Parts: sequence; C-alpha cells; structure tokens
Amino acid sequence: MLVGQFTIGGMTCAACVNSVEGILRNLPGVKRAVVALATSLGEVEYDHTVISKDDIVNAIEDAGFEASLVQSSEQDKIILGVAGVFNELDVQLLEGILSSLKGVRQFRFDTTSGELEVLFDPELVSSRALVDGIEGGSNGKFKLHVMNPYARMTTKDVGETSNMFQLFRSSLFLSIPVFLIRVVCPHIPLLDVFLLWRCGPFSMGDWLKWALVSVVQFVVGKRFYIAAGRALRNGSTNMDVLVALGTSASYFYSVGALLYGAVTGFWSPTYFETSAMLITFVLMGKYLECLAKGKTSDAIKKLVELAPATASLVVKDKGGNIIGEREIDALLIQPGDTLKVLPGAKLPADGVVIWGSSYVNESMVTGESAPVLKEVDSPVIGGTINLHGALHIKATKVGSEAVLSQIISLVETAQMSKAPIQKFADFVASIFVPTVVTLALFTLLGWYVGGVVGAYPEQWLPENGNYFVFALMFSISVVVIACPCALGLATPTAIMVATGVGANNGVLIKGGDALERAQKVKYVIFDKTGTLTQGKAKVTTAKVFSRMDRGEFLMLVASAEASSEHPLAKAIVEYARHFHFFDENSLTEDAQNSSKGSIISAWLLDVAEFSAMPGRGIQCFIDGKRVLVGNRKLLMESGVTIPSHVENFVVDLEESAKTGILAAYDDNVIGVLGVADPLKREAVVVLEGLEKMGVRPVMVTGDNWRTAQAVAREVCMHKYICMCTRICIIGMGFLLKDCLSDFNH
Repeated sequence: MLVGQFTIGGMTCAACVNSVEGILRNLPGVKRAVVALATSLGEVEYDHTVISKDDIVNAIEDAGFEASLVQSSEQDKIILGVAGVFNELDVQLLEGILSSLKGVRQFRFDTTSGELEVLFDPELVSSRALVDGIEGGSNGKFKLHVMNPYARMTTKDVGETSNMFQLFRSSLFLSIPVFLIRVVCPHIPLLDVFLLWRCGPFSMGDWLKWALVSVVQFVVGKRFYIAAGRALRNGSTNMDVLVALGTSASYFYSVGALLYGAVTGFWSPTYFETSAMLITFVLMGKYLECLAKGKTSDAIKKLVELAPATASLVVKDKGGNIIGEREIDALLIQPGDTLKVLPGAKLPADGVVIWGSSYVNESMVTGESAPVLKEVDSPVIGGTINLHGALHIKATKVGSEAVLSQIISLVETAQMSKAPIQKFADFVASIFVPTVVTLALFTLLGWYVGGVVGAYPEQWLPENGNYFVFALMFSISVVVIACPCALGLATPTAIMVATGVGANNGVLIKGGDALERAQKVKYVIFDKTGTLTQGKAKVTTAKVFSRMDRGEFLMLVASAEASSEHPLAKAIVEYARHFHFFDENSLTEDAQNSSKGSIISAWLLDVAEFSAMPGRGIQCFIDGKRVLVGNRKLLMESGVTIPSHVENFVVDLEESAKTGILAAYDDNVIGVLGVADPLKREAVVVLEGLEKMGVRPVMVTGDNWRTAQAVAREVCMHKYICMCTRICIIGMGFLLKDCLSDFNH
C-alpha cells in the first residue's frame, strides 16, 4: 500500500469535502481517503497494483475539481528547477538527455516556470544519479536544484491569496458606484438629474447599474457559477449554490423588472446592488480565509526551513579513503553518505557521528536549550545546529524517515484531522443547502400568501412594489444570510489555525481530537530549564575562600574551564573576561568564534593534562598543581574536603535558585561560583493565567530539591513541585511515569 498526497482545488465548503471523499473512497484499490478543506489537501492510501496516482487525479478532475500529486511514499517522482534553458534548442537537448537516461519513465518540462517533472524507477536510478546525469550530459550547461514540495505549495497559496484579493478589489470597485447610485446620488440634485435622464427605454441610472452589476455577476462572480455547477453535477449542494441562487434571484428579478417597465410603463424597484454587494462580501470572506490559510502554511514553511538547502558530501574512493568534497542539494542525500558539518552549520540529515566531537543545539526537536555533546557513534538529528567543532556524520535516515520530516508530517496530519464534533457539523452541512432552499421557498410562499389574504398592511410594501416582490426580498434574505456556511467551515479552519500557531511556537498538536479534549486538562507539566527559565547560564556570584584575590581566583578558574566545551564553562570564562575588562564587542567575528584565540590566551594561564568528567566537572594541572572545578561529587571523589562554611554557602546559593560550582587548587577549596538560569519574563504571567483557568501547573526538573523549591517560589508555584525519577523523552514531549507521586498540596 502506498500513501499519496494530492492538492485539490475548487473546494469551497464541507459539502465539497464530503463529495470528494466519497468519490475517492469508492475508487477500487483505495483503502483510506481524508480530505481537508482548510489546507486543500487530500491524503489517499491505495494499492498501486490496482489503481495509479494518475487514475486518482483523473477521478478528482472528472468530478469537476482541480487535482495534482504533491508527493508519494513511493518516491518515484522529482520536480527540478532547471537553469540554463534559453531557447528551443536547449529544450531539445534537455529532452534528449532525459530520453537516454536509464530508469526515466516519463518527464514534462514547463518552459514558463523552468520546472522539470520526472517520473523514474527508483530501483534503476536514484534521484542524485538522475541530477548528475542531466548536468553531466549537458557538460555543465544546465544547473538543477530540487524543488521542495512544501515550498511549491506555499507559492501556490500565495498565488491563490493574490488572485482572491484581485477579485475582491474588482468587485468592490464596481459595487461601490452601484451603492452610491441607489443611496447617495438621489440626494444630490445635479447627479439625480443625470441619472434620471432617459436614454432609450431606460434611465441612465438603470443602464449604469445593469452594466456594472453584470460584470460583477458574470465576470467576477463566474467562479460561483462554475463551483455550483460542479456540485450539482456531482449530486450535491454547497455554499456556491446558495451564492449563485441568491445573487441570481436578485439580478434576474431586477432585469425582469426593467424589461417589464419598458414594455408596460409600470416601473417596479430593482435590487441590483443586493447582488453586487453580496458577491463583494462573500469574496472578502474568501480573501480573509486565504490569509488565515497562508499564515498556517507558514508553520510548515518554517519547519522546512530548519533543514539546510545544501550539504557537503565527503567523496571517497573504493578503498574508503577521502579524495575530496562536493556540495549537493540536501534533498539528494542518500543513506550511507558521509557528510561534513562545519561549526555553526545545520546538520543536513539524521545519522551518526563517525569523526570529530562537538556540542549540538537540539532545542528545535527536544525543547532542551542546553547543547548536547556529540562524539563518535553519537546519533544526530537533521536540522539541529552544530555549535563548535567540525563533524563527519554518516546519513542513516533521509526523506520521509527523517525526524524533521516526521514532525512536518505530524503537523500536516493534525491540520487534516477532523475533530469528533466536526462529524456532526459535516452531517448538518450535507443537508444544509437543501434545508435553506426549502426554508426560502416557505418564506416566499408565506409572505406572498400573507399579503394576499391581508395578514399585513399594504403600507409595508415598497413604492411601486407588490406582494410577490416583497416576499421575494425576504426569501433572498434567507438564502443570503445562510451563504457563508460557517458551520461546516469554522471547525476545520479553527483546527488548521490552532495547529499552525502551535507549531510556530514549538508545540505540536496531534489534531482536532486533542484540541477538543484539551478542555478537560487539569494539569500542565513544565520542564524547568529552557521552558520556565531562559536556558542561558550566567555567573551571578563569585566567593573566594582563600588568600587569593578575586582576580587571581577568576583567572585560575577561567584558565581551567577555557578548554571545556560545556555551556557552564563558557559562562565562567565569559564572566572572568568581563572582570578583566575585555570588551567582547570590540573583537572581530573570527576572534569571537575561535576557542583558542590570541586574546583569550593572552591572559589565561597554561593548562596541562586537561580532562572533562561528565556530570561532575573538569580536572587539569596549572603550575604542576591539580585544579578541580565542579560539583560536590567531583571534589569528594577526588579526596578534597569541603569545609562546613563553604557547604553552607553552597546551600544558600541552591536555596536562591542558583547552582553552586566549587573550585579547588592543590586539593584545597579556594572558592565557589554561583550560576543562575534567569526565569523568562512571561513565566509568571503564564502560570497565573493557567491557575485562573483552573489548571494546575507542575514543574519537572532533574535539579536538586533546594533549587527546585527556589524556582517554584519565584514563579508562585509553591504547592506544585514535582521531582521525576524516570522520564522517557518521546519526540518533543515527556512521558512522565512517576512524576505525580510526590505532590505537596
């Protein structure tokens, strides 16, 4: 079974979605079909031995909708941007190269956009070999890059929004004069005389209104007639049927009133402005809807942009020896490729480190702000940022298997999901239009019969009006008010916007079902570091417990920590540098990025036998004497006694939400540094807001109890401190197994 994703154009309401889903589910070989109105996407799981992607597209188009394949799990299609094609000879050269390549099934080149769509057999040729074959066959004349399907969808959304704005602007530009002719001009004598001037069988005002509204009705509003015809052809009704019905009734009645007046001399009032203004307001709603869709698609666009566009491929000979490097498109990376990642660059793919060591910022995936040390055999995630040393990684997961692709897929699935309440909304939407039309007919009949039998006074009728025209206006009003079909549109739009906003803020929502159940949430669990706090360690206290002066103490500790890549070490070195009046802002960028720069070494002491001890601290030798910088465990394991007054000072630091770092020189404690991770400014406001909503905030931290309690006091979370003994990280969330076992209520 394969899963294909298709863009579907022409859907306007829930009734269209139900129609397309019904068509797809009735196709042979289709196991599952889900269509989302908000994203104009359809996801179809099908048996490729029974039905092809082209058959699915044709079925959708036969129903009157627009359709095209976005991507498939078969990964046998690639869309390339081609540079270097300038004339027909270049096109023929490109087609000749493609025809000679093994594994190419079919291709299509769009000379206008410069996009090349290629279907190929992945068992015979890879996407990278395909690109290399085209570029090599043209002797470098053509330059190709892979078109990201998500970027193409974003471009399409922008084009749809722009087109809808043009329609709305045109309709508004033509409707305002019609409105002014009806409401304002009769009160301006000069204009009123001009509009009443007889020109043939009609007045000038009637000619102008008829001409302007005809353009709005049949040129600007053509899309409503097309969509309504498509729906009726499929045996369904939708919002466009209501719009076409309401505006047509108003327009054709007005035309009929004019013609009847020209023949009989009995002039009834016309309602051209009703038709024009209705189409204008509906188009405005459509434009606002497109804007909401565009903002939501930005969430996926930002996720896509997390991955680098290119990667540095390490080229090896048959013996495995490195013979060079080449830059390739990141979408052409294959499992097993060796990739070079420089400091400050994003990792281009999921894989494992095979050479080098560095700290990597994985906050975009894990939410943990502290960089993670990566050494040989350490797993890495594509899209994360390499902070310091160069790395060679072996790609293991690419394409849809990569973590970032799975996150994007999760956001897409969430936007396409249907909340349980939407099932009821879809049912109502399926009978909505027939119900509205029936009510409109009853309204017409009721007001007309009521007028004939004298149920209301004749003075209610408009000037030169009759009971039928009076009843018709009420009937049109029923249809007009029902036109937006908000019931079927509100739920999917709300889900789309909510999941998009969540993704922009680092929160992945699994779909409408999760949103609907969110009202029952009683507890919200926060990680401390990087969530409630800024995740940026800063030295706030430096206490010397020896005969050294403060400057000597900081120089000694900074010299020991300068060789460490740990974030706390960098905070200590930064603090010492500022103490010695070194202005970092005056340094060049190269000097700032160099861990062994001349300016750093100019004031730091020489260090020998440096070693990092994970989870405890560092050890080195300066002037032949051992230096230890770390926590209590490091000093105790090294046989260094911690005096009681030093221990008391460390306890005070921890109770004030700071981490105490002890320093020992020649096996004697010489001082303590207090490192704090400041709270985010909005933390208290968020927690107070949750408590007002009846939701209890819980803090989870691996820190000691004193620091946890101190942070809880700062954020006014005195009763809900939680210490976890086992935390399983799954994606970007936490599965908390034992965290609620120790509440302080």
